[in-house]
Order: sequence, then C-alpha cells, then structure tokens
Amino acid sequence: MVDKGAPPTSPDCEIARIAETQHGILTAAQIVTCGLSRASIAKRVQRGRLFPVHRGVYALGHPALSNEARWMAAVLACGDGAVLSHGSAAALWGLLRPIDGPTDVSVPTHSGRRRRPGIRVHRCSSLAGASLVPRRADASADGPIPAATRREGIPVTAPWRTIEDLRATVAPKLHRRAAREAELRRFALSPATPRDRTRSDVEGDFLELCRRHRLPAPEVNLRIGRWTVDFVWPAQRLVVETDSWATHGSSTAFEDDHARDLDLRRRGFTIHRYTERQIRREPDPVVADLRELLQRAA
Repeated sequence: MVDKGAPPTSPDCEIARIAETQHGILTAAQIVTCGLSRASIAKRVQRGRLFPVHRGVYALGHPALSNEARWMAAVLACGDGAVLSHGSAAALWGLLRPIDGPTDVSVPTHSGRRRRPGIRVHRCSSLAGASLVPRRADASADGPIPAATRREGIPVTAPWRTIEDLRATVAPKLHRRAAREAELRRFALSPATPRDRTRSDVEGDFLELCRRHRLPAPEVNLRIGRWTVDFVWPAQRLVVETDSWATHGSSTAFEDDHARDLDLRRRGFTIHRYTERQIRREPDPVVADLRELLQRAA
C-alpha cells in the first residue's frame, strides 16, 4: 500500500514497485534496501500494511494470497538459489492441479533450516548455480534446457526436471498424468524421462501390468488404417483395447468401438478388450488370457 502524496522515490513507492513484480510479496531484506528500518516494518505490520507470510517474508496490502503469491513467498523464504519444485512446480506449469498441503521448494544446499512451517524443503546440490534466466521450455527451444528457470516471475524447476522429481513423490498415475500434459504442451523433456505414449491412466496401468509380468512389450497408440489402437502386437496381429466408462460410456463410443473392431478383423487382427476394473482389480485372469493369446499367435 503506497502512502498518498508520497514522493516518487519514497520507500513505499519502491516497496510497491518490487511487490508488483513478485505477486505482492517481499522479503524483509528487500524492504530494508528500500530505506525502511526493522522497526518501520513492525509498525507497518501493526497498521495492516504488511502481513507476515513466512519468517522474513511479507505480503503487501492484504493477506489474501493467490497460488502464485503463496509459491513466491515460499521460494523467497528459502533464500538464494531456492526454486519451486515437485508438485508445486507441476501446478505452476499447469501439469497438475494445485495440491493441498505444504509448498514444495528445492534448495541447492544441504545446510540451513530443515523445517519451515507450510514449506516442504527438498535438498538438491545439482541445482547449485542453475541459471534462472526466463526462456522457452518447449521442445523447439534452442540449446540444452536448464534445470531451473522462471515462470510468472517465480523461480521454478524446468518441466523436465519437475517430471523427474514427481516420479519419487507422487502416485504413479499423477506422474503419468503430468508427463502426458507436458508432452501435450510441447514442453521439452529430459531424454532420461520415459515416454510410454499412453493417453489415460488405465492405459498406463495396462502397460505397467505387461512390464510387471514380463509380457512382450506392445506398440502403444499405433495407427492402423483410420484407427488409433491402444496396444498392438504386430507380429501376432493382436490388438488390445482398454475400456473405461469415462471414455466409452456413451452410445457414440459404443458404435465407434464396434465399427473399429469390424474393420480391424477385416484387416486380419484379433481384438480383445479389458475393462478398467479387470486391469486394476482382477489382473491375474487378464495376464493369463494375454499369455494364451500371444502364445497361440506365435
């Protein structure tokens, strides 16, 4: 909040200028550089002009924080080199919905405070010296994509790094969902990030089922004629479709499925369908059926 009649170079004007670039958030150190003392900060807190968010971090003007303000505050609270990461970074990039709970922040050091209320701190020395110059994060960007950058002015792990961090911290279905969304948005992904090309959680579960039971790996989302099939073993001329109510629970989908099956049979393929419930809750009969089909066609 800027005092009325304050000269253009007053501390309050400088504070407002900085806050405008940081979603309304400032650190105590930034406020002091604008010309205010620690005692002046305390007075502005008492008068409702500054609102403490974390230790040494304040919101200017009001306590209602947007997601971006909350994320910026957490990053600033963790000091130099800190970046938004993991689930919070995924939300900022639009890969997942914001997740309730502490804000995830990665810091490039193993020293310092290990616990901060409302913040989940991750220690990662590989982020040391990471460039935070904003740059395109899509696959057409020139040169190597750094591990960290800025989005909406907030220091954050790059999409590829965010996907890798999520692998160990969220449920597999959320990791797959974030990876698919990153591809749809044409974000550059690390070569080390597996791409299974699945388009839904049930497809991902089926592929994991094949891996877990050491079944031959199928081709995923392959186009045959005018159809894109979920899974196909070309040598065995076997197609598997994974059905869920969300994607096949309409009369149009029902008719399309039968038209697809008829056309594929005419092309010499055998088509089998497994439901979401069978894949997730009754996997053993599915595996046995697949083994028999593949052996019969070998």
